[in-house]
Amino acid sequence: MPLPPRAHLALVRRKEEVFTAGGQAGGTSSGVYVFGTRNGTPLEPRNLTRMWTEVCQAQGIRAVPLHGLRHTCVSLLLAQGVHPRIVMEIVGHSAIEMTMNVYGHVNLDNQRKALEDLDKELS
Repeated sequence: MPLPPRAHLALVRRKEEVFTAGGQAGGTSSGVYVFGTRNGTPLEPRNLTRMWTEVCQAQGIRAVPLHGLRHTCVSLLLAQGVHPRIVMEIVGHSAIEMTMNVYGHVNLDNQRKALEDLDKELS
């Protein structure tokens, strides 16, 4: 999945930290995971969810399910005017209907802006 440059850079830095330390953070194994356990194994999904919730609480933000971030990404890209086909390719959907009907949440501000733009075109 393609990433925004800042996300890619953060992952590159994390990888450097992990492998410079000789393995996973806090461990001694030479695992291959950028985010793994102390033993160099992949994180269990439940533990990742728990860690995400703790990060949200520590930052004082509402904890949303991790999959909710995917919905947010699609919605923000569509709100920026990115063509739905490009969004579909970015998130790996096989059908445009999935992108638009399931993930493409339209907020009230976008609806208002669309109607204001239409109003300008009609005048």
